[in-house]
Amino acid sequence: MKKKNILIAALLSPLLLFSTTSCEDFMEEELVGTLTEDYYNTEQGVEDLIDAAYEPTRTKFTYEWAYALWNFGTDEFTNGDQVNFNYYNTYDSRLNANPADPDVFMHEVWSMYYDGINRANTGLQYIPQVEGERILITPEAKASRMAELRFLRGLYYFTLVQQFGAIPLVLEPTEGIRTEFSRAPVPDVYKVIIADLRFASENLPATQPDFGRATKGAAQHYLAKAYLTRGSARTDQRGQQPTDMDSAAYYADQVINSPVYSLEDNYADLWVLSSYDDNVNTSQTSEEVIFSAQWNDDPLIAGRYGNQTHLYYIMQYDNLPGMIRDIENGRPFRRLMPTDYTMDIYDRKNDSRFYKSFKLAWIANNPNTIPTWSAANAPDPSLVGQPKFTEGDTAAYIWVNMPETALTQNMIDASRYAIFPRYYTNENGELVSAFATRNRYPTLVKWLDPFRQSANQQQGVKDGLLARLGETYLIAAEAYGRMGNYAKALEYVNVLRQRAAYKAGEVKRAEYWLVEGGERGDMSSTYEEIMATEELFTTNAPSEMYPANVTSTEERFIHFILNERTRELAGEFHRWEDLVRTETLVTRAEAYNPDVENIQDFHSLRPIPLQHLERVTSNGEPLTSDQRQAEQNPGY
Repeated sequence: MKKKNILIAALLSPLLLFSTTSCEDFMEEELVGTLTEDYYNTEQGVEDLIDAAYEPTRTKFTYEWAYALWNFGTDEFTNGDQVNFNYYNTYDSRLNANPADPDVFMHEVWSMYYDGINRANTGLQYIPQVEGERILITPEAKASRMAELRFLRGLYYFTLVQQFGAIPLVLEPTEGIRTEFSRAPVPDVYKVIIADLRFASENLPATQPDFGRATKGAAQHYLAKAYLTRGSARTDQRGQQPTDMDSAAYYADQVINSPVYSLEDNYADLWVLSSYDDNVNTSQTSEEVIFSAQWNDDPLIAGRYGNQTHLYYIMQYDNLPGMIRDIENGRPFRRLMPTDYTMDIYDRKNDSRFYKSFKLAWIANNPNTIPTWSAANAPDPSLVGQPKFTEGDTAAYIWVNMPETALTQNMIDASRYAIFPRYYTNENGELVSAFATRNRYPTLVKWLDPFRQSANQQQGVKDGLLARLGETYLIAAEAYGRMGNYAKALEYVNVLRQRAAYKAGEVKRAEYWLVEGGERGDMSSTYEEIMATEELFTTNAPSEMYPANVTSTEERFIHFILNERTRELAGEFHRWEDLVRTETLVTRAEAYNPDVENIQDFHSLRPIPLQHLERVTSNGEPLTSDQRQAEQNPGY
C-alpha cells in the first residue's frame, strides 16, 4: 500500500520558499532561491504556498510543548522522573511571562501558528487572480483551494484561542514590517473560526487525491468541536449562542453518517505498529482518521524536530536485566506517567482499551544481561546458575492492581522476571508502590514509532493524529447530552463501548485472568458489563469517580463525558483543552493529579509571550510596562 502525502513546503519569507515535487511515497523539497512576488501570481507559486500552509499542523507534535501544553497539569498524566518543563504540571512560579523557558516555549508555538495564518492569508489573496493551467482552472477548483486555507486558518485560530484567549485577529497578509496588533475579544475570534470552517465544509471535497489534505469531513469535525467549545462556556465569555449544541450535534452527525469514515473494529488497530509496508503504517491511513499532520521516513524533510511524541510516555526499560534500548521499544524520555485516575477510570477487566493503550510487558532483547538463579532464590536447586529467562521471554512486567490485590515482596522475589506492582506489601508489611520511583509505570503505546532509523533518533516519522472518528462520536454524545437528550447521547457512547468490549470469540489478554479476576479461556463478550446507562450519571456511580463537589445530573454528565474521553482518547493531546473548555480544570486537576499544588483559576489561559509584547507598539511607540501588563492575561 502506497501513501501519497500532501506535499509540505517550508515557506521562509514572502519572497523565498521551497518548491515540491510529488513522488509515490516520499516528499522532496528543493530550494528555489529568492523569488519575485510575481511567483505568487502563478499556479505553481500558489500551489506551493498552499502546501506550505500545512506545515504548522505539525507544531503540536514537534517538541516538548506537545505534552506540556496539552497533557501536563491535568487529571490524566503527571510527570515521570525526568522532569523537563514540569512547571506546566505543578503550576509553580516558573510558569509565567518572564523571558525564560516558559516564555520561549509559548513564543515558539505562538509564532508557528501565526506563521501558518499568514501563509493562509497570503494564499487567499492570490488565488482569485491566478490564471490556472492544471488545477486552478475553474471557480470550483479555486474555491476548493481557498477552502483548504480557510480550514487551516480556522484550525490555527482555534488552537490559539483555546490556549491564550483574546488574541490578535489578522485576516490579511502581513507585508513589510507591522508592529501594531491589538487583541480581539474571544467571541470575535470564534466568529472567524466558525465562518472559516463553514466555508471549508461547503467547498471542500469529501476525499482528496493527496493523503493529508483537508476534506469536508475534517472541516465538519472541527466545526462540531468549535461549536461545542464555544457553547460549553458557562462563566467564560466565548460568544456562546443557544444554537451551539444543535450545531455541534448536526456537524458531528454529518461526519458520523459519512460513507468516508468508519471506526476500526478493534481499538488496538488504531495503534498497530507491525503492518508497515512501503513506508506506510496502515493505522495512519485508517478510515477512522479524519485529519493528521504529515511526516514520512525521510529525516531531511522531517522539519526542525520531526514528530517527537514517541519519546515522552515511555518508562525506563533500558536498564532492566535482559533489556537494551532498541528502535521498537523506543527512547524513554520518561516525561509522563498515568495518574491513578487514568488507571482506574477504565473497567480494566471488561473494557479492552486500557490494555490496548498501555504496554506492560517488556520482552527480553539483550541476552548479555539476563540474570541467573542463585541458591537464595532458585525455586529448585537444579536451576542454580541457570538463566531466569531467555531472549524473547518476558523480562519485566508492570502489574496494575488494587490495594486489595496487592502482591507481596516474596512473590516479587520469587518471579523469574522483574515485577513492578502498583501495590505490594514490603518486608515490613507496609503497602507500597513500585510506581513511586516514577521510572516504572504503564507506557502509552499510541505514539511509539519503530520506523525511525536508530534507537536514539529523536526525529519521529509517524503522522500526528489530530482528528479521528472516535472523538466525533464523543462530540455528538456531549452535544446531545447538554441538550438533555441523554438517551441519544448514550447511543453514541455505546457505539464506542461496544468496540471497546472484548468480542465473542476474541482471545482476551492474559491480564484478564492473571490480574483482573476473569477465567482463563473465557471468550465471551464483555459488552453487557460495560454498556453505559443513565445510572452512571444520575447517581454517584463508583465507577465514575466523581469529584466531591459534583452533585447534579447535569454536572455528573459532563464529568461522565470527560471520563469517556479519557477511556477513548487518553494521551492524544486533547486533555488540557478539554478541561478548560468544560471549566473543570481546577476541580479535576486538584482531585486527580498528585503534583498539582499551585493551580488557580487564571491558569485556564496561558501567558501571552513576552517577546510578542516587547515587539508590538501602540501609536508607533513601544508598549510601556503598564501597557504590557494590560495586554497580558490576568495572573501573569
